[in-house]
Amino acid sequence: MKTQPKNRIPNSEFRNGAEPGAAPASVFGFRFLPASRLRFPLYAKILLWFFLNLLCLGLVFYGVFRAQFRLGLDSLLIGHAGDRIQAVSELIAAELDAAPAAQWDEVLERFTDAYQVHFLLFRLDGSQAAGEPTLLPPEVRAKIMTMRGPGPLAGRGPPPGRGPLGPPAPLPPPGPLPKFMVHTSPPSRYWVGVRLPLADPERHRPGPVTVLAVSHSIRGGGLFFDPTPWLAVGGGVVCFSVLFWIPLVRGLTRSISQMTRATEQIAEGRFDTRVAATRGDELGRLGQAINQMAARLKGFVTGQRRFLGDIAHELCSPIARIQVALGILEQRADGEQKEYVNDLRDDVQRMSNLVHELLSFSKASLEPTAVKLQPVDLRPLVEQAVHREAADASQVRIAVPNELQVLADPELLVRSLANLVRNAVRYAAHAGPITVSAEGAEDLVTITVADCGPGVPAASLAQLFDPFYRPEPSRSAETGGVGLGLAIVKTCIESCQGTVSCRNRMPSGLEVTLRLRSVPSVKVASNPGQTGVKP
Repeated sequence: MKTQPKNRIPNSEFRNGAEPGAAPASVFGFRFLPASRLRFPLYAKILLWFFLNLLCLGLVFYGVFRAQFRLGLDSLLIGHAGDRIQAVSELIAAELDAAPAAQWDEVLERFTDAYQVHFLLFRLDGSQAAGEPTLLPPEVRAKIMTMRGPGPLAGRGPPPGRGPLGPPAPLPPPGPLPKFMVHTSPPSRYWVGVRLPLADPERHRPGPVTVLAVSHSIRGGGLFFDPTPWLAVGGGVVCFSVLFWIPLVRGLTRSISQMTRATEQIAEGRFDTRVAATRGDELGRLGQAINQMAARLKGFVTGQRRFLGDIAHELCSPIARIQVALGILEQRADGEQKEYVNDLRDDVQRMSNLVHELLSFSKASLEPTAVKLQPVDLRPLVEQAVHREAADASQVRIAVPNELQVLADPELLVRSLANLVRNAVRYAAHAGPITVSAEGAEDLVTITVADCGPGVPAASLAQLFDPFYRPEPSRSAETGGVGLGLAIVKTCIESCQGTVSCRNRMPSGLEVTLRLRSVPSVKVASNPGQTGVKP
């Protein structure tokens, strides 16, 4: 016996594209295959897209940060919020300038009711000029006293004609007014101050004053902070992220869904199923592995069925010779010996039945491409199966329309129906009638064989069509066959490109359902002498 040399390189290395004797390259524990097999790993794709997404979001937020949040809360007054506050402050300044000092409280109260924000008026030294009496926090007072403003309005003495105060000084040209925003607690309040070029009639030297807007919320009734732009930016970021990740996620989920469906079909015994293995990442390798697994399983199952068929075929001749010899021996045996001969005949007959079942199972396991499907009338086949297996025709009720047709092989379909009827008669004939019914819907015909027997344990339903499987205790070896009847049904129906399933009926009974393709309807063509089949 020859042994493999120790220095021989396994075939797997050649299949992976490595040079003989060369180990796969690895960096920091990650194994890298040649570029021809794995061009771009899946985890690298996910990480790359993740960091690209973070980079884009970071750039967006950096721009918003530069535009809205430079330093502290004052940065909120740089954009549209600052423009709104300045516009309201200019309106207040105009009305205060046109009204006597005694009416300034009413003016501020009117603006307070309109904007749901408390408006107050303070001088440069921190004393209150108008509005509801309020004690200023130290940080707000410090802001008022240190904030630089437009300076004295007139810069000169009181003009003639108005006494010591003179006429109102003209407002400076429009432009940004000095503002600040401070948060104090407790209680939590937000203070926004705007320096106005407004003459205070109670002062001999008129100078600018500060309008304070006070609110318990940072929104300030929409005057301090408007969340609409932020919501728009957030919605845009979410939409961009979704659109950015959709191509990758969709590609991954599509491949995974295809592989899931393929593995489910392979688990059902459809070993011809293949998946697309065109990807260059781990999913591509998984697809290749699934295809290889399906091919290997197909070879194993085909070899097993061929082996069973060959063994059964080889056993037919010796069993036949044994039966002939037993017949001769029975004629020559006396009374006492005939009892042993009869026992031996029963054993040989059981062996013969087993071999016959193995041959039927092997024949039913033909490739679907080797089975020629043809339109057949369903009711005559059902009646043939019932007549073959039911000694008493009254035990079986047939509810199959006469005009119903299916695409199938007649011999395989009759064998399947006969096995189901025999199975139902054997185990459930005493419990009630057996019903064979069928109905068509679009391109599918459903055939049902139902009995009123004890059914099978729920845990055994999934294995009921496996070869040599007999559920316990309702169908034991003493009362049942070898466990190939339903396996033959499954292989016959699948050879006809159909499916088979079963379930327990309520309150009792077993129901086996066959689904086969229906015959396409025939339509008359435009030429009366021609007919066409609708696909």
